[in-house]
This record gives sequence, structure tokens and C-alpha cells, in this order.
Amino acid sequence: MKYEPISSQLFIKNRKKFMARMAPKGLAVLNSNDIYPIGADSTMPFEQHRDIFYLCGADQEETILLLFPDAMDKKHREVLFVRETNAHIAVWEGAKLTKERATRISGIQTVYWLTDFDKVFFDLMTEAETIYLNTNEHYRQAVQTQTREDRFILECKSKFPAHGVAKSNPILQQIRGVKEPEEIALMQRACDITEKGFRRVLGFTRPGVWEYEIEAELLHEFVRNRSKGFAYTPIIASGNNANVLHYIENNQQCKDGDLILMDVAAEYANYSSDLTRTIPVNGRFTPRQREVYEAVLRVKNEATQMLVPGTIWAEYHAEVGKIMTSELLGLGLLDKADIQNQDPDRPAYKKYFMHGTSHHIGLDTHDYGELKTPMKAQMVFTVEPGIYIPEEKMGVRLEDDVVIREKGAPFNLMENIPIEAEEIEALMAAGR
Repeated sequence: MKYEPISSQLFIKNRKKFMARMAPKGLAVLNSNDIYPIGADSTMPFEQHRDIFYLCGADQEETILLLFPDAMDKKHREVLFVRETNAHIAVWEGAKLTKERATRISGIQTVYWLTDFDKVFFDLMTEAETIYLNTNEHYRQAVQTQTREDRFILECKSKFPAHGVAKSNPILQQIRGVKEPEEIALMQRACDITEKGFRRVLGFTRPGVWEYEIEAELLHEFVRNRSKGFAYTPIIASGNNANVLHYIENNQQCKDGDLILMDVAAEYANYSSDLTRTIPVNGRFTPRQREVYEAVLRVKNEATQMLVPGTIWAEYHAEVGKIMTSELLGLGLLDKADIQNQDPDRPAYKKYFMHGTSHHIGLDTHDYGELKTPMKAQMVFTVEPGIYIPEEKMGVRLEDDVVIREKGAPFNLMENIPIEAEEIEALMAAGR
């Protein structure tokens, strides 16, 4: 891995939180992700399942974590199973986790080879009454591929039909949404790497460059700072491309007089950052571009101040909609008749701002976290309003990542990344 070692204390704390919420005689199993094929002998780069990483830090395929707080033998209350390595594997694939290294990373004292799993699991299930199965219940998930977890769930229900079944996901939603200080530090590192990339492209962008060239500049800066690369598929959208919310082709030339919307950020140690900035291709905003840009920035700043403990996510979005409505009226994009005649289920502002303002961020860009209960300190949210005007071939979105604090204003992990129009223009001019 490119990232520096993470203290096992983070994973020890995370497991304690998880196990404290388990039912008596409950046993939980979490699996690593598969390595997915592309074709012939090609595969996609391995990405660890975020839940097992959150609980043990093992960043390797074919890994299983077993948690059983009431195991009769204390050594089986936390067990990690890893793929057995050998000289042949070391030559062809590189070093894999040894038992000793798996313990150093995770803080788990009992580590077995994966080949021992069936025997150990059967033995422990004779003591357990409930099996915690890990399903993906994220509100935006649309997974069609059968995962390693899915296969395990089917097999487990077949072999142990008399056991009660519980879900790991509600526990993970509770605890993953509230970040530990170590996690926020890792996210800050991801944001700092993102800052380096953004400052690099401010000096690089000018009329005639191609969107993919900007993408390449960002990737160069991210990887040279110990990131695997992008936290999500990058959006480099110049001109009217910005009005396609998930534009990812990044294959057009940037033209003089256009804006370019960049929704792009680095990961670090599997933790995501999520940034959006909109800049003028030629380094200078037109008066109309500046007017729209400042409106979006005001909405972002007001929305950020609302992210405090006790805020309800749905109510927050409704309030942001009111702020956006006022700005759209000021820009002449809406009039009073539009407001008076609007469908309450589809407010008028949605014509120009059709997506949500904030989502949890952490190990996943759209992270796990409770959304129907009041916000808590140490939750981390994006703030990302936008105004999209296809008739003017312009789209502006601005986005930062902020930490809710127990008292006072939220902390912006991206506070050092330029966002004011004057600073953007000055930095672009200096890079020429």
C-alpha cells in the first residue's frame, strides 16, 4: 500500500464499538471484496470492502473477520483469517500478510490461515445463537453483482438454518457515521493531497487544453503524494458539459470564455475526500459567471453553518432549498410566479439545482451514516450546492468537506483550498 501505517488503536476502538452493540451470543462475520475480472487474465485493481477495513485494517483479498464477544475461549472473541502465503506467491504477487503482520495492523491476537475458517467457524457456531450477516443497505446502492458477502450469506443460511439472523448494517450505520480523531486526520490528509492537485491545475488550465489533460495533471499530483488516485470517477466538465451531473467522459477541449467544473478529489488510506471547484478556462470570470458563482458560494457558506449537532438531514435540505430559491430569484432565473405556482413536491428551484446538498463522507465517498436521526458531533458531510443553466452553457458547483463539532461552527477540512473568485483569478494569472 502507498499510505503510511495506521495505528491499530483505531481498529481496536472500532471493534469495541461494534461488539458493544451486538446481542448476547451473537457472532459477526465480515468478508473482504472479491477481485473482479475484466476479461482473459485481466482483473480490476483490488479494493477492500470498507466494512472489514474499518474494523481491522486488513487491506488484502480473501480475508475474513470474525467477532464473537461471548466466545468461551477468549482467544476466539476476535479472529482474523488471512490467505496463507508462500514463496511462489511472494515472487508472482508480492508479499502478503503474515500472521504477525496481520496482528500488528489489526490489533487482533488470533490470526488463522483462511483454510482453517470452516472448522473454526463451525465450532464457534455451536456456541452462538445469532449470526450477524453483513448486507449493503446504503440508501444509494444499486449493486447487481453477487459479492463474496452474498455468497457467504447464502451458504451460512443453508448450513445453519436454526440460528437467529441479525444485520450488521444498522450497527455500522451508527458507528461509521461518527468519525474517530484518527479517521478525521486521514481524511484531512486526503483533502491536503486534493489541494495540491487543485493548485497544480490552476496554473495549468488555459484555453485549448483538453479535459483529460487536466485529469492527468491531477492524477500525477495525487499519486506522487501517496494516494492510489481518485476517490471516485473524476468529473472534468467544461462549458455545457457541466450541466450533465455525472459527466465522466472528460474528452472535450476547454474553450476560451467557458467555465470548467471539476468534481475531483483524492483518496488516502481508503478514506475519501470530495471536492468541487468551478474555474474560468481563461482565468477571468465574466460578470455573469461571477454573479452565478457568488450566488452558489453564498448558498454553500450558509448551508455549512447549519451543520451542527441536532440538525435533521431532510429539514436541512429543505432550508437550503429556500436559500437557493432566493438566490435564483436574484439571478433572474426564477420569478415570483414560479414560486407561487410551484409543486410542493417539486419546488421551482429544482429546475436549476436538482441534487442534494450534503452526504456523509468517509471510507466511502457516499459514506454510511444515519440520516433520519439528528446529526452528531464528529460526523463529516460534504456541502455542495450548484446552479446549472443549460441555456447559458454554464454550470457552477462548489463543494467542501466539513466536520460537525460539539460546539461552534463546523470545521472545513478544505479551508485551505482556494474558493474565492479573486483568489482563483490571481492564482491562475500567476501560473501563466
